Amino acid sequence: MAADRGASVIAWSGPLVVGIGASAGGLIAYEAFFAAMPADSGMAFVLVQHLDPDHESALAEILASYTAMLVDFARDGMIPVANTVTIIPPGTILTIHNGHLRLTRAPSVKARRMVVDLFLVSLADDQGPNAVGIILSGYGSDGTAGIAAIKERGGLTMCEAAFDHHAKLGMPQSAADSGFVDLVLPVGDMPAALLAYQF
Repeated sequence: MAADRGASVIAWSGPLVVGIGASAGGLIAYEAFFAAMPADSGMAFVLVQHLDPDHESALAEILASYTAMLVDFARDGMIPVANTVTIIPPGTILTIHNGHLRLTRAPSVKARRMVVDLFLVSLADDQGPNAVGIILSGYGSDGTAGIAAIKERGGLTMCEAAFDHHAKLGMPQSAADSGFVDLVLPVGDMPAALLAYQF
């Protein structure tokens, strides 16, 4: 797909890369999202969640029961490919450069609280208008700067609606208040909006 939705120096012909950030309440939101997203959308999904660095995460196994897409944790150097769901491993910082995912250990608690922003800003820089940023349920404001970066580089931005009963409103409300969010929707409506945007 040609990335021609806005001014950008990026010329990217890979799948639409959808970065999704969440924290508290994120699992319920992810389940609602992937239950409504066709497995053959042609998009690559990258999930950036606030995870406990001291415990293994079962998020991949849980989400695999809601989608037929391949769901796995990110590995350094991976390329996001269509019809897959890639998840940030606990205790890491995930970014994307030249189309490849890059993993480093989170150096501090502060860095772990900014994992959504760090990924989305790198996604905006790397993919330009081929990037989508979505903020789901969570406390705090992580993701707001990343949403602004994606919007400024011609990508699409969404956040979970305040009237969605699943949402913990800090992260999506902060993103919406920034003025850089294109669509504020219940999670279950986001897949249809993404498909309409893509085509």
